[in-house]
Amino acid sequence: MPTGKWAVRNCPVKYSLIIGLALCGSIYSSAYAQPYTPKTDNEILEQLPAHGESWFEIRALRKLVESNPNDFPKALQLVKRYIELGRAESDPRYYGYAEAALTPWMKTAYPSAEALTLRATLFQNRHEFPAALEQLNKALAQQPRLAQAWLTRALIQEVQGNYTAALNSCLPLLKLASPLTATVCMTSTLSLSGQLDSAYQQLNQAIQIAQTEPPQEKQWALITLAEMAERKGDAEVAEQQYRKAFDLEQRNGYLLATYADFLLNHKRYNEVIKLLQNETRADGLLLRLTMAEQQLNLPELGSHKETLEARFAASRMRGDSSHQGDEARFMLHVLNKPELALELAHKNWSVQHESRDARILLEAALASGTAQHEAQATLDFLTQSRLQDARLQPLIEQFKRIDS
Repeated sequence: MPTGKWAVRNCPVKYSLIIGLALCGSIYSSAYAQPYTPKTDNEILEQLPAHGESWFEIRALRKLVESNPNDFPKALQLVKRYIELGRAESDPRYYGYAEAALTPWMKTAYPSAEALTLRATLFQNRHEFPAALEQLNKALAQQPRLAQAWLTRALIQEVQGNYTAALNSCLPLLKLASPLTATVCMTSTLSLSGQLDSAYQQLNQAIQIAQTEPPQEKQWALITLAEMAERKGDAEVAEQQYRKAFDLEQRNGYLLATYADFLLNHKRYNEVIKLLQNETRADGLLLRLTMAEQQLNLPELGSHKETLEARFAASRMRGDSSHQGDEARFMLHVLNKPELALELAHKNWSVQHESRDARILLEAALASGTAQHEAQATLDFLTQSRLQDARLQPLIEQFKRIDS
């Protein structure tokens, strides 16, 4: 997420914090949609899938906002719901609708801290992290007790590999957020900086104690625990936590992508097909489906490869760099173009330093035949940060053998 699953004590903020950890969007979103405001309610942009009560709520909120454009709380509620649907459905157009709804409130002389934080979330979704942090700093200068801002800032700093800063951004949540939210924020960061075992134990205990937290928050905690178990090399426990997350029946694009990666890692390709066969709208999910189809030599492989090539090309033409990690995987594992994969992996690494980013860079460097020189900065980061990941260790060992 990621991942989008944070929650705080009072209900209005708790609702908004569920969108805080969108986990950088690129894993499960397709091309970012530019903001556009329909001129009338009757204008049909595109027929979207039905979304049950959530979609009816969106329609009702839109009518309320249109009938009273000065109602700031309703406008923010609409923006939040658009972002939540974008995350849940892996559909970037909702982020475009969110930006269109938020834009009038950003044009005021002094945008509110809440508006600045939502704007930061939209920047975050596009991987424009410096711009997002700038908005968050402005928001916190106005309202230092705004939990959503601290939360989003912690996520971005963690993704950037700035673990000390991320932990410092988590600390205010001890007073501003639910115990589970604060624990997940802190243990997620600690688990990436040399304290994986203790962080896992702390989070596992917090989940066992948690009773009244909303399902979105519980799901996020379980996903985080599953990812820790994967990094520890405990596939059985990771599987258990992923299944508990699915049992909460909260649609979550990040969960789909992360569990699909887990299945791919363990060569469970048929299960990937079953999981993602109806999830082809999102580039990241289509990539994982295509990787499984390639292993099984399925007839859909050709058309899905062409679709991904076209989508990644369109992203490059728009100047959208949020998909470089996934495109690097596509180039290496589907098209067998390690040099192009390595170039994309380097660009991606310059923006974010997650474990999956390190993995594709190391894999591409090894496949390209320029391993040590191309990967040294990443290897140095892994050593200095003390990031533990059983999936990375075989790659690191290959580099050690090359160096010796």
